[in-house]
Amino acid sequence: MYKTIGILAHVDAGKTTFSEQLLYHTNSIRQRGRVDHKDAFLDSHAIEKERGITVFADQGIISYNNSTYTIIDTPGHADFSPEMERAIQVMDYAILIISAVDGIEGHTETVWQLLRKHNVPTFFFVNKIDREGTAIESVLDEIRTQLTEDVCDLTNTFHEGIMHEELIEYIAERDETLLEHYMETGYDKELWLQTFKTMIRDGKVFPCATGSALKDIGVLAFFEKLDLLTETTYTDMEDFAARVYKIRHDENGHRITFLKSISGTLRVRDEVTYGEHTEKITQLRVYNGNKFKTVDYVHAGELFAVTGLTLASIGDGIGALQEKSIFELVPTLKSTVLFDDSIHVKEVLRCFNLLDAEDPSLRVFWDEHFQEIDVHVMGVIQLEVLQQLINERFSFTVSFGEPQILYKETIETAVIGYGHFEPLKHYAEVHLNIEPASRNSGISFANNCHANDLSIGHQNLIRHHLYERNHHGLLTGSALTDVTITLLTGRGHNEHTSGGDFREATYRALRQGLEQAQNVLLEPYYDFKIKLETDHIGRVLSDIQQAHGNFEPPETIGSKTSIKGRVPVAAFMTYSTTFASYTNGKGVLTLQFGGYDRCHNPEQVIEKIGYDKNADPEYSSTSIFCAKGKGYPVPWDEAENAMHCL
Repeated sequence: MYKTIGILAHVDAGKTTFSEQLLYHTNSIRQRGRVDHKDAFLDSHAIEKERGITVFADQGIISYNNSTYTIIDTPGHADFSPEMERAIQVMDYAILIISAVDGIEGHTETVWQLLRKHNVPTFFFVNKIDREGTAIESVLDEIRTQLTEDVCDLTNTFHEGIMHEELIEYIAERDETLLEHYMETGYDKELWLQTFKTMIRDGKVFPCATGSALKDIGVLAFFEKLDLLTETTYTDMEDFAARVYKIRHDENGHRITFLKSISGTLRVRDEVTYGEHTEKITQLRVYNGNKFKTVDYVHAGELFAVTGLTLASIGDGIGALQEKSIFELVPTLKSTVLFDDSIHVKEVLRCFNLLDAEDPSLRVFWDEHFQEIDVHVMGVIQLEVLQQLINERFSFTVSFGEPQILYKETIETAVIGYGHFEPLKHYAEVHLNIEPASRNSGISFANNCHANDLSIGHQNLIRHHLYERNHHGLLTGSALTDVTITLLTGRGHNEHTSGGDFREATYRALRQGLEQAQNVLLEPYYDFKIKLETDHIGRVLSDIQQAHGNFEPPETIGSKTSIKGRVPVAAFMTYSTTFASYTNGKGVLTLQFGGYDRCHNPEQVIEKIGYDKNADPEYSSTSIFCAKGKGYPVPWDEAENAMHCL
């Protein structure tokens, strides 16, 4: 049986140390490494050793009780959370490590929400119980109040497959059939065990155990329980299907694509299809840490890497699985890459495009207008790591401009946008209904166009052009979002419509619609949680109000007060330093990305960015028509009356 187990936690909760103990106890490694000794097996990259944090999601292999486990150690720092999210999508089960010293922290909640979104069955391990002053029961209470009520402590209730009375009743209470069986005939070991497994797999209960990874207390006992309580049902007897979850490049720049097989088998030299591409697998690799062995074939349920896929991207479905993953964690900052004139810009862009394939959240972008390379990032630590990574891998030095907020734009009113593109020997017309959608929903597409008006192929082209890139809004040139775009009708020409015509008409229709609409500027927000001494409550509430945030009524327990609320990222980006200063490091400030909402200071932002909607080289709201063998422009406010489909 193949099982993929993810290890997740807030930074410094002991995740990598826990993984080392698992690998050691199952004879997968001969010597236990430590993060502070810079010799952890799964923190193999020089950057990870130096900084003492996990940056890349690496995997180790465990053979135990006739099962093969792939353990994925994920980053715990918020700056590298997109890497963690990509790994979550291939996990069969997850172990969420919580520090008994610090309890539930901000990033713990982010991880938990992602695990629930992707329906990953989850075990809790409360770590660092050897530390003085820890109260295990209070951590369990935090889990129950902040994450889930359906947590059950296995530490003293489940041992070597034997359930104690407390656990037997806990399971029976959650299953009517089982409760009836219990009342009539009593406890049945196999029935209870199988029901417990099913409840865990279905996300109805979440087992928990306690211990200390550093002192090697309770880790092996916990894993033995996990082994008994987990199962997978992958089969080789179906068509091959897999998901791309990671991409790396070797020292020669060759792409290595990491896959999780969902069903079927794959052999070297097999051809696989994804999207519109078909390519041949030239090598199969099974990785353990930073080392790999080549194999001739792989089974359903395995994690492995291939060479030969040159165009696949992270999240792609392969073979029978064609659906692409959607990732939730998106950067809220962008920064400009600064480099010496002696390095050609094409070489810098080539290197950053390799990194972009490995981390799609970077969204590397060449700005033709300003002649600069921009990247999207989660925070300043990520920029520091990128700087180091570029130096190590590509042997040149870059720096980054001060991170800027990534704004977005939407509309308040529904409009119909018209676009026509007809220079000599070209022809395309597109009509789009553009209407506001719910906040943080992105762009969705609907199609009301009849095949008699426009061929299915051309309709698909229009949909493709709407999704192929971020489209510029009119206020700041920021990405358009939170709209539903419906294709109403369009027209092509049998002889004159050629490649690119529908792109031009689609972009012009979109732009012409935005010209008519009430446009709205959006900015990213933090959901914050603050816990501090009651003496400081006045100061922090004043700071939140000055930052244009809002908050729920504070809750006070003893001498501590907790506050929850929302605040613009722009106003709170550097607040943690101020907060630590006036609370003498004793307050707790937790910031989570809380999506986009109306900008609190749109006039100042629009003025500062200085975007000229009429000088955008990539977009025009003007349509092009043809008369007497020559193309001529029709401005947006006159375009509707000139359309051919009306």
